[in-house]
Amino acid sequence: MIRDQQRLGLSQLRGDRGGGGGEAEADGDEEGETRRKGVAAGSSLGHRVDPRELEPGEYVVHKKVGVGKFACISAEDGVDYVFIQYADAMAKLAVDQAARMLYRYNLPHEKKRPRNLSKLNDPSTWEKRRLKGKLAVQKMVVNLMELYLQRMRQSRPPYPKPVAMEEFAAEFPYEPTPDQCQAFIDVEKDLTERETPMDRLICGDVGFGKTEVAMRAIFIVISAGYQAMVLAPTIILAKQHYDVMTERFANYPDIKVAIFSGAQTKDEKDDLITKIKNGDLHIIVGTHALLTERMAYSNLGLLVVDEEQKFGVQQKEKIASYKSSIDVLTLSATPIPRTLYLALTGFRDASLMSTPPPERVAVKTYVSAFSKERALSTIKFELQRGGQVFYVVPRIKAIDDVLQFLKDSLPDVPIAVAHGKKMSKNIQFAMEKFARGEVKILVCTHIIESGIDVANANTIIVQFAELFGLAQLYQLRGRVGRSGREGFAYLFYTDKSLLSRVATDRLGAIEEHSELGQGFHVAEKDMGIRGFGSLFGDQQSGDVANVGIDLFFDMLFDSLSKVDQFCLVPVPYKDVQLDINISPHLSSEYISYLENPVELLNEAAKAAEKDLWTLIQFTEDLRRRYGKEPRDMELLLKKLYVRRMAADLGISRVYPSGKTIFMKTNMNKKVFRLMTEAMTSETHRNSLSFVGKEIKAELLVSLPDTLLLNWLFHCLADCYAVIPALVKY
Repeated sequence: MIRDQQRLGLSQLRGDRGGGGGEAEADGDEEGETRRKGVAAGSSLGHRVDPRELEPGEYVVHKKVGVGKFACISAEDGVDYVFIQYADAMAKLAVDQAARMLYRYNLPHEKKRPRNLSKLNDPSTWEKRRLKGKLAVQKMVVNLMELYLQRMRQSRPPYPKPVAMEEFAAEFPYEPTPDQCQAFIDVEKDLTERETPMDRLICGDVGFGKTEVAMRAIFIVISAGYQAMVLAPTIILAKQHYDVMTERFANYPDIKVAIFSGAQTKDEKDDLITKIKNGDLHIIVGTHALLTERMAYSNLGLLVVDEEQKFGVQQKEKIASYKSSIDVLTLSATPIPRTLYLALTGFRDASLMSTPPPERVAVKTYVSAFSKERALSTIKFELQRGGQVFYVVPRIKAIDDVLQFLKDSLPDVPIAVAHGKKMSKNIQFAMEKFARGEVKILVCTHIIESGIDVANANTIIVQFAELFGLAQLYQLRGRVGRSGREGFAYLFYTDKSLLSRVATDRLGAIEEHSELGQGFHVAEKDMGIRGFGSLFGDQQSGDVANVGIDLFFDMLFDSLSKVDQFCLVPVPYKDVQLDINISPHLSSEYISYLENPVELLNEAAKAAEKDLWTLIQFTEDLRRRYGKEPRDMELLLKKLYVRRMAADLGISRVYPSGKTIFMKTNMNKKVFRLMTEAMTSETHRNSLSFVGKEIKAELLVSLPDTLLLNWLFHCLADCYAVIPALVKY
């Protein structure tokens, strides 16, 4: 199941509809040499490293040796060798061998330095780092598994295919691109053939037809008697969707479309909320106001989210909460790193639309230092050919200076302003005048990066471009060139000498990716510039830094394909048999100290039967009330802890025999191996072996029962650390 999910995710994002060859494969044992295949064509997340493409000073990872610095390729006796500098020596590898064994440490364009280089003469230190990364990978896989299984456990009957579906599709006024056709098929199958809620990402450039895919999904859902919510991050984008959908569904008078926004009066909002609750409205378009507690739907079936990355944390959490109960379709030109990552691993369905409509022409992009003369000549050129201009700045306080400069230079040209602090009605009024052609220049912030579709506006000027993110620049550029006329994007920075490395990389990347359909690759490039912390979060970025990004991904895909081998089946607590003859007797002094000793001991037993966390809480509470427990109470608690941990680890019986402790278990050998690799105590690790269906612990001497219990307590606690990396059924 997981292997299929992974293959599907990788092949879809690669654009390979056949679906084969996208998974990471390993020959033989995990320690053996891994064959690595690229993740996506042109993808920066592929694992294969061609040594001839490495630059001197670039960090690489050898799976068996560790992190080094690429020095050069040099020929000796007619054979090309790769030279890699390690902390204590220089290594020499034949080029073909290097191609099989080397990984990149960083994402392309990322300049992150490793903590230190590995030593050729100290492989054990590298092995510890690799095992730590491997365990982190396992934990990530389990988290993904649990999310995936939670989604798979939800069910809803498939939607019937609408009778009028072909008629609705035929009304689309354009010829669909091949990618668009595939996205139509993907979404229709999700809704009409699956019995689990859809959670699909549609990744495609601005103007590539993502909205039409969403409208066909909406038509299927509404035809079955459900409602659809369309969520946009800005009122401008919401209004754009409302206008498009009102026009698209005009031939279906029974389908009612409405917009819910801050520009409406309280009475208007109350009236809309009532109609939504009663089921009188079928498509509700709006901003995050749609996520408030006041909003109650009659029969909500589909949520369409446009540009999810622009919502705040609370809104994203609310959106996530919908995914367990209704169908969700996410539209994005430049998906956020986590969304991209989930799609790459196959745990989120994705359709990639990279084929431009035939009438679209690539926008010419120019990056240079700002000068008033160049800005004016650019504006005059566009106005002379009858067009309009977007003039974008990053901050509201910069608008006044730009406005004054334009009014002084072009006194007869009508200019309007749009930014987030203006009233919604004022923004809407300015945008409508610009769309009608009454305003020739719109001075604005990045508020226009989504949802503006003005066919006659084909030049955009971005001043202080170094202050924008790469995804923002990409979206802003998409505002022009949406008709058959050639578009121009001028990205002006303040002073090249003051540009940071990150800003330089961003501007270089946006200039490099000037072809149509590059949104997915821009998202990957953005990850490289921002660092892999943006992909995995702060916690995992440290784990990635241990082994480098490509080896981490290689281990991730390998673990995903083998996830069913790392299942742990706990046993019921009451079934655990502990054959250690210890029956501690609490002293009369301690018993008299306790308020209700019998009840307290019963509480301890109940806590242990519930779970380890409850037992820990009980112990902490006991110590807060009565201080540190005496020796006999400590032994009693340790017996409970040992039984509880054994149950969670799938151990049903523990019994000693001379210097050996036997633990009967249902775990498999791979789980045992992962568990022992993760153990921090070398003494415990070296004493354990796996024979048949039992774990054997070989001790140096035969221990009395109290010391044996203490040894078991610490050993099982060491084993317990691996549980977050295992799938629990």
